Amino acid sequence: MVTSPGQGARFQFASDQSLLVYFGQEITLDAHQQVRKLLRLLQLEPVAGIRNLHPAYCSLLVKFDALRLRHDELEAILRQYLERLEEVSLPEPRQMEIPVCYGGEFGPDLADVCAIHGLTPAQAIELHASAEYLVYFLGFVPGFAYLGGLPEELVTPRLATPRRRVPRGSVGIAGDQTGVYPFATPGGWRLLGRTPIAMFRSDRDGLSLLSIGDRVRFTPITAERFAALEKAWE
Repeated sequence: MVTSPGQGARFQFASDQSLLVYFGQEITLDAHQQVRKLLRLLQLEPVAGIRNLHPAYCSLLVKFDALRLRHDELEAILRQYLERLEEVSLPEPRQMEIPVCYGGEFGPDLADVCAIHGLTPAQAIELHASAEYLVYFLGFVPGFAYLGGLPEELVTPRLATPRRRVPRGSVGIAGDQTGVYPFATPGGWRLLGRTPIAMFRSDRDGLSLLSIGDRVRFTPITAERFAALEKAWE
């Protein structure tokens, strides 16, 4: 068990070629910072034999070449990295703004969310757009950012039956999270609106619009503005 400065990190075998590093069991800003620092340090000083790094809310999955490393060898290396986390400086978070057309055909679940919480559509939209969200990590599909910081008044469980197809750009909520679907995929999040902005583009540096650590705000727009922006992004 690692103590300071690794903040009580623990290791767990995930497969014959992967190792999980946990920073607690709860979604907290401190755990997020620890994940980002370890991720950044491993990116700045790569370890031979590590193939991929996959951050999550409070953990980092490290995939490695089993012909070059054993679990215990990798754990020993990572423990040394954990001892240096206090030295790691993280870049200032980017402030990102995403325009959203709420309700109607773009947000088919807005009315149900309002009914669940006793809100008017205007109140629900104001709540969702008033918060500043943190990108904890990206996953599910390329460019899908898991955003924490949803107001408690909007915390809502996923749909009992997922949709077979969620349109690209759909803005949804699930539990205490919100996010934007970069592609048309199946999904069970409750849809409040849609953005015309491309969240993932193969011709963009970094590919994904959002990155881990970004701060995000949603800005309500009209259907007319949506159409104009959508045309501009084609």
